[in-house]
Amino acid sequence: MAEAAVPARRAGGVAAPGLPSWSGAALRVVVSIGVTLFGLMALTFFIGRMLPLDPVTAILGDNASQDAIEAMRAQLGLDQPIWIQFGRYVGDVLRLDLGMALTTGRPVLDDIARVFPATIELATVGILIGTGLGIPLGVMAAAYRDTPLDYFVRVFGLLGYSMPNFWLGLMGLVLFYATLGWVGGPGRIDTGFQWDVEPVTDLLLLDTAMAGQWEIFRNVFSHIILPASILGFGALAYISRMTRSFMLEQLSQEYVVAARVKGLSWMRTVWVHAFRNVAVQVVTVVALAYAFLLEGAVLTETVFAWPGFGRYLTNALLAGDMNAVVGCTLLIGIIFVALNLLTDLLYRIFDPRTR
Repeated sequence: MAEAAVPARRAGGVAAPGLPSWSGAALRVVVSIGVTLFGLMALTFFIGRMLPLDPVTAILGDNASQDAIEAMRAQLGLDQPIWIQFGRYVGDVLRLDLGMALTTGRPVLDDIARVFPATIELATVGILIGTGLGIPLGVMAAAYRDTPLDYFVRVFGLLGYSMPNFWLGLMGLVLFYATLGWVGGPGRIDTGFQWDVEPVTDLLLLDTAMAGQWEIFRNVFSHIILPASILGFGALAYISRMTRSFMLEQLSQEYVVAARVKGLSWMRTVWVHAFRNVAVQVVTVVALAYAFLLEGAVLTETVFAWPGFGRYLTNALLAGDMNAVVGCTLLIGIIFVALNLLTDLLYRIFDPRTR
């Protein structure tokens, strides 16, 4: 009986066979990531080959001769069976070669490295706006349920879900740029300042701030604030709604009643006790919202002529440039996988029940 009460461990504190280990967990994570990315790449590749878009026609034009078309197809490897094409592409990806972009004539990896900083900057400012306003609004809406504040937050969130970004962008440009002149126009920076910025990180706000170029910084900020606010509006709607839902569940728990009976103020009970129990869930929501902003800024970047990742992906898709499309899709998948891993890690760090 005494032996049965002893934990199943070997001498020296090593876990007994059958218990999960860090190496086994890491291997499962690596295999899961590999399978996910491979499936995403395969799905995008084969769907791209079935679309009625001919990359050869996009390169040579509609008036090219049949001999030129056949030669270009052979050069691109499109005359081979699709399984051979996919196998070659997988081999190239494993060597970190995403192929050449037909629309630019440069390696896809170089193109992504060139356009992605603009999207990171736009999405980061947008998520700061969405988080900075969405979390307090969600918490206060739950704390004062069924009050005018709660109704306002819910209606505001509904508008954020239902109003299309391209329409908000166009209306914003007409009102705040063309009519009032409060913000800069399309693009990241005025043409007169474009060559005065020394690129270090390619994040213009950061580069100009580090260089002390505050006049250029204000110009860059005037261009980014409107599209970032539109993206942030959508993130705010999602974050505030989820935060409110999490908080309502916590505020109905018995420990909240006990805290009030002990004499704690309502705001202290809400922010110190209840919010602490939903903080990790809120971090997960913010991480997912950030991922959606990174890959979902296509219409916003198009309206504001923002030279970012979403606009590049749209142009590649319209031109039938499947090397660029599959490369961008892989990057989106990697972003979501990385952020999911980060949120899982945060859960394990801050919530002992998940360890």
